Amino acid sequence: PEDTVTSSFASFIHAAQPQLLSHTVRQRSKRMILDSIGVGLVGSTTRVFDIALRYCRLYSSVAVSSVYGKPGVKLSPTLAAFTNGVATHSMDFDDTWHPATHPSGAVLPALLAASQMLPPNTKPSGLDFLLAFNVGLEVQGRLMHFSTEAHDIPKRFHPPSVVGTLGSAAAAAKLLSLSSAQCCHALGIAASLAGAPMANAATQAKPLHVGNATRLGLEAALLAARGMEANPLILDDIPGCSGFGAFYSVYQPKPLSMPGQQHEFLLEKQDIAFKRFPAHLGMHWVVDAALSVRNLFINYAGSFCPSLIRSIMLKIPVSKYINRPFPSSEHQARHSFQFNACAALLDGEVGLGSFSESSIQRQELRELLDKVVVEHPEDNVANFDKMYGEVALLLHSGDVLTGKCDTFYGHWRKPLSKESLLKKFRSNASHVLPEEKIEAIIALVDDLESLSDSSQL
Repeated sequence: PEDTVTSSFASFIHAAQPQLLSHTVRQRSKRMILDSIGVGLVGSTTRVFDIALRYCRLYSSVAVSSVYGKPGVKLSPTLAAFTNGVATHSMDFDDTWHPATHPSGAVLPALLAASQMLPPNTKPSGLDFLLAFNVGLEVQGRLMHFSTEAHDIPKRFHPPSVVGTLGSAAAAAKLLSLSSAQCCHALGIAASLAGAPMANAATQAKPLHVGNATRLGLEAALLAARGMEANPLILDDIPGCSGFGAFYSVYQPKPLSMPGQQHEFLLEKQDIAFKRFPAHLGMHWVVDAALSVRNLFINYAGSFCPSLIRSIMLKIPVSKYINRPFPSSEHQARHSFQFNACAALLDGEVGLGSFSESSIQRQELRELLDKVVVEHPEDNVANFDKMYGEVALLLHSGDVLTGKCDTFYGHWRKPLSKESLLKKFRSNASHVLPEEKIEAIIALVDDLESLSDSSQL
């Protein structure tokens, strides 16, 4: 069918050309690619990654695609995408967009694996790679805008498991040069492979959501390339027959205009949030608020002295899965407003080491957690574009010190500087790579448009 929402997306994926990518879009997406690789590299040191890798090595027969942080280890393309996707989200350290999703981790591992899969004479260039990456981002962003429900922190489905799967399919379809009809079927197949419940947040299963999104999107494109068909109206709102709209209670799809000289990518309009420490994005508001009030407290008392604090008031949005008073594991701690506020107060920072078992179980941290009281002001909504974090220290003296954060450093309204992003990448990559390889990756990504063979990445 022509003139449908689904066909418009398929036509866009097939017809998009590199000249559509503005300088801003190219620079922003290269920052995303570099950050995502660094996050994947440090993520390759985690237990959940090790479990996923050992599982995948049981089944990998056509081993052509590389694995983050494991020199000499290769897997089949789809399993490499899965494993690297798990690494990317293993610490909840990957980028975040609005409406809320983790866009890079769902797309980049599929493209890296597919680039290595293709024969030498058909390797995509760096510019081809950059275009496919942005097509994957664009599809995710457009799908998220079809529902007002998607603008708030989710309650049902984890977004990258939904829109990320279709974004991966779109990116892979573009990199593999699928026809418009095949792109349409790839989206339809991906929709049947999408979805994961939010109940698995703060567990080792959550990184599988991103791993599956990037893997299953690639599989959808490969199946479509081999002739598999799906519903050609999968993105349309058909009464009495749920398609992609089954993932949302309110779903109002709109066609995507054909890519012309005037097409503006969503990434042009809105930047990405990069995380300074490995935890759920909501934690970044309360950490910055906690660090602010900690400085006030030190000026007040001369040092940080927990015994002077009667209670700690957190004013946060209502979001059940990140309201965890006493987390007992690293994954729960990454999803706890209370833990992150108290860790920031106690240590003056939050970093990789904050989520170790020894750090979580500290007696002094537990004593601070006992003092936390939570309020949910009506004006503090669970929306990454509108929420704020407030931390107030109520002292035994009767004095009250307050810190508030409306926009943390790294948010799309307050982007990380180039220096901060490079510092994060170098720190993450240094856990598994020598300095010369780290600098080589930085140089490759910085000049990605000039790369003749993207599989070198």
